[in-house]
Amino acid sequence: MSAPEIVTFGCRLNTLESEVIRRNAVAAGLDDAVIFNTCAVTNEAVRQARQAIRRARREKPDARIIVTGCAAQTDPAAFAGMPEVDRVLGNEEKLQPRSFDFGIGQTERVQVNDIMSVRETAGHLVDGIDGRTRAFVQVQNGCDHRCTFCIIPYGRGNSRSVPMGAVVEQVKLLVDSGYREVVVTGVDITSYGADLPGAPSLGTLCAKILKAVPALPRLRLSSIDSVEVDPVLMELIAGEERLMPHLHLSLQAGDDMILKRMKRRHGRQQSIDFCEQVRSLRPEMVFGADLIAGFPTETEEMFANTLACVDEADIAFLHVFPYSARPGTPAARMPQLKGDVIRERAAILRLRGEQRRDAFYARQQGRDAEVLVEKVEGGVSIGHTQHFAPIVIEGEADGIVRARITGREGLSLTGRLAA
Repeated sequence: MSAPEIVTFGCRLNTLESEVIRRNAVAAGLDDAVIFNTCAVTNEAVRQARQAIRRARREKPDARIIVTGCAAQTDPAAFAGMPEVDRVLGNEEKLQPRSFDFGIGQTERVQVNDIMSVRETAGHLVDGIDGRTRAFVQVQNGCDHRCTFCIIPYGRGNSRSVPMGAVVEQVKLLVDSGYREVVVTGVDITSYGADLPGAPSLGTLCAKILKAVPALPRLRLSSIDSVEVDPVLMELIAGEERLMPHLHLSLQAGDDMILKRMKRRHGRQQSIDFCEQVRSLRPEMVFGADLIAGFPTETEEMFANTLACVDEADIAFLHVFPYSARPGTPAARMPQLKGDVIRERAAILRLRGEQRRDAFYARQQGRDAEVLVEKVEGGVSIGHTQHFAPIVIEGEADGIVRARITGREGLSLTGRLAA
């Protein structure tokens, strides 16, 4: 029997939601469907989605093609105008089973509501992502901030949180199903709880998970905003071994003027100080960061400040975005840099990221790592260390194992099982 094909663009939250989409499509009997869960972060992401949709229609002329996700939410007319597309669903609608009903009377081609009217979000229990080793739990959706470059609040709506009890029950079920690591995910997870009774913080939620689910070996956070880290979360970062020593920061830039024009809530030195403070509490902590290259008005000096900030904060893993003007955002109305300048700066930032990653890998040689094995193939075990560094281990293993790091191959560390 055939099965619906889900094509996912963008973030980890989209990856999780694609599994909800898959479940709904299967229940609706859409075995022939191709469903695109799109991203709106950059113009390139939208272009790639449109290209993939056209290709899918050529390759599967009889398939039902459904488009959803952030790009569909922010510009449904663009996808509704494509003759290849059978249905367009908004970000709220894609999580509802009824949206996939093509029965009699279910002919509404565009189903996209006002995302800003959505006041609640529900956690969706999903298994099957990354095998049965790592699971992603959505605790929050949307964003109340209005960074000048970002279209995502208009695709995801305002911030809304999943109640703590529901999150804890979900984690319990996942651990009982065999998962060894849970990743807390959302659009702006450090804003968690402000809309709930009593306004519990992300730290409060994590503490409750760790206390209520003692059998959970590893809890990991997705991208965080350092200025929103609350005191309880800082205590967990410092002293809770089950909270993994890897934090990915929504940094975006390392120059104060650019950060101000981005309408970010932190300054350059605040980011550096945060990393230093966390390392003083937990020396093994490793940081990743999102950075935008070529933001409007960025001078060579401003760009140099961002490069230097990467070194001063000792960021090991960079996720670099070339700036992309998104229609309707304030930054799109600012003086733009030329495309070749943006591409050149993105390449320089990526090179710096490779250098930082290589330096981190070099420091790991000869050390032991705690590895979550995710799959075994060809006589080797493949997984991630506690720092979320990919690693290939000699021999077959299962679960969480200790490995001695022996070198690297391509983008991965290599190792052998420790005695």
